[in-house]
Amino acid sequence: MARTPALAAVNGVATRATSVYDELRADLLAGALDPGGKLAIEALAERYDTSATPLREALNRLVSDGLVERREQRGFVVAAISAEDLAEITKTRCWLEGLALRESIAAHTTAWEEALVLAHHRLARTPRSLSDSRFEDNPEWEPLHRAFHRALIGGCGSRWLVSFCDQLADQHHRYRRLSAPRAFSKRGVKSEHQQLMQAAIDGRADDAVALLKAHFERTAKIIRDDPGIFTAR
Repeated sequence: MARTPALAAVNGVATRATSVYDELRADLLAGALDPGGKLAIEALAERYDTSATPLREALNRLVSDGLVERREQRGFVVAAISAEDLAEITKTRCWLEGLALRESIAAHTTAWEEALVLAHHRLARTPRSLSDSRFEDNPEWEPLHRAFHRALIGGCGSRWLVSFCDQLADQHHRYRRLSAPRAFSKRGVKSEHQQLMQAAIDGRADDAVALLKAHFERTAKIIRDDPGIFTAR
């Protein structure tokens, strides 16, 4: 049966809203839009080559994700950042991903172990920076980093828990992007990932959870110690 023009129009708006949502979300996570900055509908419509209706729908979805805030008299703004917010995100991420990691280790399957080893292999062979002497972001690294952390908890047996962990990882990612150049010179992150993987596949749950917690907290400390990340906002 052919679609009516009205139905086709509705579906078209929904499809465009999803596309705009994906583009906006990527820019928010990449730090391309300043935390606390106003998201003017007219300017965004021009930037993303869209109309107001799908744009507003995308912004409302991003409010639900915690990446955009709706404020009285100001409309939509990029979610703000603060040291207190970072501490809460880090603490909650340690709780939830620690639980998910324990459950994954307890339910240890061959499929989970193989997926984790493969994710680690792909991450380990990909440099964080395109330059050895200075930080130059490698766009291939971040998706592999997310895939590794997702593989760690992927055997927990709860899609809800994994979904909550994904949302917290998005929030943490915003902070990490803002301080990536400073972190690059201070981390032996490759060895941290290696130790995490080994403890997990060895079934050493207490060690693995402790390593994961230290991994997240080390990231948060580097961000907090960056003198410009909060004071300039």
